[in-house]
Amino acid sequence: MSDVLNPVQVEQSIRTLANHIAKGVTVVSNAETKAREARRAYDLAFAHAYMDWDGAAHEKKYAAVIATEAELEAADVAELAYKHAERTARALTEELRAWQSVGASVRAMYNVPGGAM
Repeated sequence: MSDVLNPVQVEQSIRTLANHIAKGVTVVSNAETKAREARRAYDLAFAHAYMDWDGAAHEKKYAAVIATEAELEAADVAELAYKHAERTARALTEELRAWQSVGASVRAMYNVPGGAM
């Protein structure tokens, strides 16, 4: 099996990656929106729980933390999804750079006198 690539294969790989990167913009934006919405929901729920507590003042924070555990977990999960989307987008960009480098090497190989055409 030969690992020798031709310019068309490299171009197809670059085009495929470029399309994935373009779609990834929407994925990252949607994940960021969800993370921000979840964080706002948590902050608001925490504020309500804090203000609604009728016990001693030093207990307000702890009561609010306990009352908003689910909202905090949802915000954390959304933030992790957003960070994952960002890392995936960066990885695709790095893969694109690698293919561009391969493309330069392939073009150089095909331009060498006596090379395959």
